[in-house]
Amino acid sequence: MDARIDLHGMRQREAHLVLKAFLQRAQSEGQRYVLVITGKGNAKRREDDAAPWSEGAGVLKRAVPHWLEEPEFRHLVVGFGPAHIRHGGAGALYIRLRRAR
Repeated sequence: MDARIDLHGMRQREAHLVLKAFLQRAQSEGQRYVLVITGKGNAKRREDDAAPWSEGAGVLKRAVPHWLEEPEFRHLVVGFGPAHIRHGGAGALYIRLRRAR
């Protein structure tokens, strides 16, 4: 892994901005593979909350893959997939970056 970032505990808006800046910086530095930690969400809180999008429901875990497929990230990202358990497993993603132009 060339770099890593931990988004967990952030709200969606903040995480989105931080992720984009992180990926842009990593790409400009010539990094090819990065680790993004989203967290798995809080299972106890999920049971207690009525709304599935509420805080602690694994919001970033679900949102980050969707963001990475959006047009604003396409010039940065070649692909992504789940991380190995030692790097965060279901609560993290490996991201392969495009080469800077």
